[in-house]
Amino acid sequence: MRPPSFLARAPVVNIANGTFYRHHPNASSTHPNPALFKNLNFTLPSAADPPTHWYVVGPSLSGKTTFLRLLGGAHLCMPPTARTYPYLSSDAVPHELRVPSRAIRYVGFDNDSLAVSGVATSAYLSARYESKRETTDFSLRDFLLGNTHLNSLDRNPGAEPDPALLDRVVADLKLSRLLDLPVAFLSNGQGRRARIARALLTAPEVLLLDEPFMGLDPPTVAALSPLLHALARSASPRLVLSARPQDPIPEWITHLVYLRADCQVGAMGEKEAVLDGLRKYVRGVWNGVLVEDEKLAVHNVLQVGKTLTAKGIQGHALMGDGAVDQDKTRVSKVEVDVPRNIGEPLVEMEGCQVQYRGQIALGNWKEQVNGREREGLTWTVRRGERWGVFGPNGSGKTTIVSLICSDHPQTYSMPIKLFGRSRLPAPGSDVFPLTFWDIQARIGHSSPEIHQHMPRSLTVRQVVENAWADTFRTKAKLDGDAIAKVEGCLRWFEAELNPAHAADLNSALRGEEQSLQWADHYMFGELSFSAQRVALFLRAVIKNPDIVVLDEACSGMDDGVRDRCLLFLETGQTKQYVKQSDGSEAIVESDVSKKGNVKIGGLTSEQALICISHVREEIPDCIREWICLPEANSGEPARFGVADAPLGRDEKSWREIWGMGGA
Repeated sequence: MRPPSFLARAPVVNIANGTFYRHHPNASSTHPNPALFKNLNFTLPSAADPPTHWYVVGPSLSGKTTFLRLLGGAHLCMPPTARTYPYLSSDAVPHELRVPSRAIRYVGFDNDSLAVSGVATSAYLSARYESKRETTDFSLRDFLLGNTHLNSLDRNPGAEPDPALLDRVVADLKLSRLLDLPVAFLSNGQGRRARIARALLTAPEVLLLDEPFMGLDPPTVAALSPLLHALARSASPRLVLSARPQDPIPEWITHLVYLRADCQVGAMGEKEAVLDGLRKYVRGVWNGVLVEDEKLAVHNVLQVGKTLTAKGIQGHALMGDGAVDQDKTRVSKVEVDVPRNIGEPLVEMEGCQVQYRGQIALGNWKEQVNGREREGLTWTVRRGERWGVFGPNGSGKTTIVSLICSDHPQTYSMPIKLFGRSRLPAPGSDVFPLTFWDIQARIGHSSPEIHQHMPRSLTVRQVVENAWADTFRTKAKLDGDAIAKVEGCLRWFEAELNPAHAADLNSALRGEEQSLQWADHYMFGELSFSAQRVALFLRAVIKNPDIVVLDEACSGMDDGVRDRCLLFLETGQTKQYVKQSDGSEAIVESDVSKKGNVKIGGLTSEQALICISHVREEIPDCIREWICLPEANSGEPARFGVADAPLGRDEKSWREIWGMGGA
């Protein structure tokens, strides 16, 4: 029998030549069941010294979430004995944590996590803004303490976290002033911090964080990294993080796993060794010595390497920022500086303040407008304008979107005009006000809130068709032109939407005759997070609405998928990416355009675009006008500006927007 001292030094997770499957390899299934991470060898030590901090990097569909979950015991391991948890059998681990499902906690940000945690999501988008509170509208304090059961007998007083630990976690994650708010009131970024806090309060042995920095504003990202480092340094808990290739690597990370696009490991080991190996691979492809592996795309690998410090993102990408900039310049041949026809106002806000029980959530400032002092937000969006909306988490960006889309009840009482008309009839006027359905029909909207409420039981086709429906579950009203657009989108993005797509994911060819049975077979809930975001993006843009609202629409996509979506936004089916011999991509006229079969065009001068994002690369090149909201209740007014160049390539303008000084 092994002595206790051996178990105390044993690894928490040990995988020796294990191969994983979603279903038993001998079981018959209509879904693909490929072998995942063949012959995987991975060890997560229990000791804090020497430090071993893992970072799992990979593009969309590479299996980052799958990799994290299999560390916690998910998926079938062949042989079963290849995956073990020796440390969990030691006396150093409390009895209640001696099973992987309790000792290893996964925290994902796929818009289902709050529901899984026992907090019911609202029944409709407007519910979070209404004054009436439901019984299930638990406060953040209740959520953190685990008091999310209607039956008091289901509560376990002994499972409540230590008060000192609660105070420290709440303070470190800047949640103190939010404790009494219902969870449904939290912004996307605040909700992410809340999920991390709840996981920390369970005091697990291992915490698996799936893209923890996604959706957070730059200052919050810079502040969160040192907090995670402090936890990892003391092994309380041990951390394993995942990220996309373009995401910076925290400076305290010691080991990397780089995943291929087919759910296999491309490189694994100490950070510098992995990065050196990837550099040699890229140089080999560029010099013609190596043939590019289609599952290890060079344009993805190029993005890796920047460092996240307490001062923000620093350092250079894998082959230097010049290589990345050259790659971006090579593909960024879309005409973004063509003259624009600016038309009549579509959105007019003249001193808007949103408040709840006397507490102002948006517009708590005074500003000079046409020589007069006015309280609240004053903003006009016209046809042909391309706006970026920025600001810290909780500053009111999503609240602005709810006002524009008329999901917010206070839209009726505010000085807001949508499409030249108010929500209430003007005294003595015979012009009827716009209805909710009139407004929704003229706006395309993609956001984390839409993602959260979209029924998982809809098929992929039904989600895209939903652009022509009144609600999420009503039948879409389609004519021949609409059906052609839907099928054109599904074919154009089959590689991103079809889980069983076996062709080259980076192929620029989009056939016109392939079967679309897969779009009627796969449910929205069966897609990966990235594929779900693509489907919702298409739903927002497909019918060329008067206003396109993209609220973190590309968050969760890797750079290749994101770039294809942003190109489609601006050019529709007229342009496409093609692979160059050195692994880079260029934009050319599409085969569909050459044949004259274009069904979906890009943005027109008759449309307005409003984009919200915390990541510079996720902003379309056509964005020029911008508004930056201040920190909530700071009293500072919103700032407006016009970028000199596409923000995706203009570091100076981006840092100016966030008040981070010069480049």
